[in-house]
Order: sequence, then structure tokens, then C-alpha cells
Amino acid sequence: MGKFTVAEFCVGGGGQALGLEAAGFECVAAVEIDENCCTTLRLNRPQWNVLHEDMCLVDGARWRNVDLFAAGVPCPPFSIAGKQLGINDDRDMFPEALRIIGQMRPKAVLLENVPGFASNKFSDYRERLFEALHELGYETDWRVLQASDYGVPQLRPRFILVALPRKQMAHFEWPTPNHKQLTVGDTLKDLIEECGWKGADRWQALAQTVAPTVVGGSKKHGGPDLGPTRAKKQWRGLGVDGLGIADAPPAPEFPVDGQPRLTVRMVARIQGFPDWWKFSGKKTAAYRQVGNAFPPPVAAAVGKAIAVALEGRYVASSPRRAVQLRLLERRTPYC
Repeated sequence: MGKFTVAEFCVGGGGQALGLEAAGFECVAAVEIDENCCTTLRLNRPQWNVLHEDMCLVDGARWRNVDLFAAGVPCPPFSIAGKQLGINDDRDMFPEALRIIGQMRPKAVLLENVPGFASNKFSDYRERLFEALHELGYETDWRVLQASDYGVPQLRPRFILVALPRKQMAHFEWPTPNHKQLTVGDTLKDLIEECGWKGADRWQALAQTVAPTVVGGSKKHGGPDLGPTRAKKQWRGLGVDGLGIADAPPAPEFPVDGQPRLTVRMVARIQGFPDWWKFSGKKTAAYRQVGNAFPPPVAAAVGKAIAVALEGRYVASSPRRAVQLRLLERRTPYC
């Protein structure tokens, strides 16, 4: 698979960037407004062009004709828990993404957001987004992908939008889910017993399902924990105390039948980060980078599918794909 270039925005702690790197994309720009995230990116990938800048002030023409524009734009406007917000909400970065895409004219676009963006109440907004991309010369396809289907031991559905010119879109196929799901217990056993806790075997046997969605939290509200009340209840079912994040694995004297708290490194592994990826900042800042990330294995799977489409290597072999190709040929411009 050939090398492609990617300019990524709202990079955060690097989950999507790391996955796209694994898919064969060379990072030519990583634009991020959070200083701790920028330090994390530079710490792990000093060769990347990490820019501590506001996306709203960036001129996309700096990376004209890059292969891929990728962004995990902020999600608050599209949360199921919140009210519907219009395009004028100052947290909505889709208009800025469209502006930069128009300036950059990449060969492909990848946008990621919360699954709530796929709900009916945002259907009109989605259509306006698709129309804008179509006017720029792209065909669009979207899907809600579940992280646990791609080697991540976590229920983390994400809205994924891919946009390509018609010729390349004819070769795009969503990645095939894995049939075997990883469990929390099997994923974290070696980390949970690292300090000699004697309850690790019992805990592993209890934690034989995938985790609920890890939540990064807001800068405005307290320290790190594993999410709202419902999520904490699910964590308790896995033998985990979700009320906070630990500084270290449970000690040898920790009760055998106790419920340990997870460390930042444990949560990072649940998100699909390799253990060698280091996070900058104190515990709360590091945890937010982990909790808000797009899992690298999912980004890698989608990135590989985009790379195949850019290379034009896909040959229509399924009835569903054949129908999709015919629809693309008949498609008329938006009114």
C-alpha cells in the first residue's frame, strides 16, 4: 500500500492520527488547540508537524492537494443528552472544517463525531453538510461504527463520515467487523496485577465483557472518572470502581474481592492505544486525552479502506457494491 499524506485537525491525544499512520498515511500537519495534547503529540512523534493553533484561524491552502483531511470535530452540539443546536453554535466546528476542505481540496475527507449525530433530529443538518461536500466535488457515505467490532474492548460507537470524488468512492468499502471481541479482563490482567494484587485472577474472570464507553469529561467539571451514573454501574458489574482514576495498580494488600480503580494507562489500553504511547500533563489532563480519543484500531481500519479507494484497487464483488456503483453513476447534483 502506497504512502499518502494527511492533515488532521482537532487531533487531541493522537488516537486517530496514530491509527491513520498505521494505515499508511504520513502526517504533514496536526493542528490542535490544547497545549497538553500538542506536547503529547510532539513527545511521541517529534517528526510530525504539530501546530498549536486554533482551527478557526487556519488557512487550509497551506496544505493544498493533501491526500486526506481528517478531523474529530468537537461533539457537544450533537450530544443526545443536550438540546439540538443550530449551525451558529460556537462549539460547532463543521463550518470551519468545510471552509478548510474548500481551501485544501484534499483527495479524501474523514470526519468523526459522536453517534448522536446520526439521530433523526440532526438529519437536516447532515443533509446540509452532505450538500456542501457535494458542491466541493465529493460523494459522501457515513456509518456508525462500534469500536468493539475492530479490536477495542469497549462499546464506543462513533459517527464516521467519508467523502471521496465519485471515481474513488466507487472503490470504497467499509471495513469488515471482527467476529471475536476482546474483554476488559483479558485486556488488563497483566496491568491490574502489576503490583502484586492477589485478586487479579478472580477479577479477570469477572470482567469477561467489553467496557462501556469511556468518557473524557469536560475541563469545567471536576477530576477524572469513568463517566455518568449509568456507566459507573456498568463498571461495577466488571469489578471496577468508576468513581475515579488510580495513580497505580492495586497493591498486594488490596482486598481480594475489592473493586480496583483503573489507571490512565489501563484506560488507554481499553481505548486501543499501545502501551508505549505517553500522555502529557497531570492525571486529569492525561485522562481527558485518553477518554476523548478516537480509538487507533478503528481509525486504522477506516484509514486502510480510504487508502484502498484512493489507489482504486477495489473490484466490485458483492451485489450490494454493484448496486452502490449503479447508484453513483445515476446520481444527480443537489438542487
